[in-house]
Amino acid sequence: MRVPTALPTWIAVRQERLDDRGSGAGAVIIFALLFLSLAAFVIDGGLSISQRERAADIAEQAARYAAQDIDRDALYDGTGGPAPINFENCGDRVRAFAQEMGMSGPDIAASQCVAANAQQVEVEIRLTYRPVLTGMFYGGSVTVRGRSVAESVVG
Repeated sequence: MRVPTALPTWIAVRQERLDDRGSGAGAVIIFALLFLSLAAFVIDGGLSISQRERAADIAEQAARYAAQDIDRDALYDGTGGPAPINFENCGDRVRAFAQEMGMSGPDIAASQCVAANAQQVEVEIRLTYRPVLTGMFYGGSVTVRGRSVAESVVG
């Protein structure tokens, strides 16, 4: 049996070309994608939580603002009890407050009085925002809602 002493030339040429250059590029690409995914999760997740809190805060303030519209004739009729809320204007007052808060036109139009009577007002606020990093892959906007109730109490 004969043992080859040298590799054929085409194998030697091939081995010279297959060195370690570029072997780390795949790992760098994978780690970069992983880092961007985590950054998108942290940044857009924080933005989502912030917008939900903002919608809830605006809803609380809008409900209080709408509940301040007291029916003065019913208040001064002498029967006592809690101050009755003028709930017919609730939707207009909520939209006026949303406009004062600097919300966008479609969000102002979608913000509304869900339920209203002489004792309490329930308000829903809608906020729309665009994600920062996931917006590159997800083309749409994200909508969050906040809801709150304000009641008239005996003073």
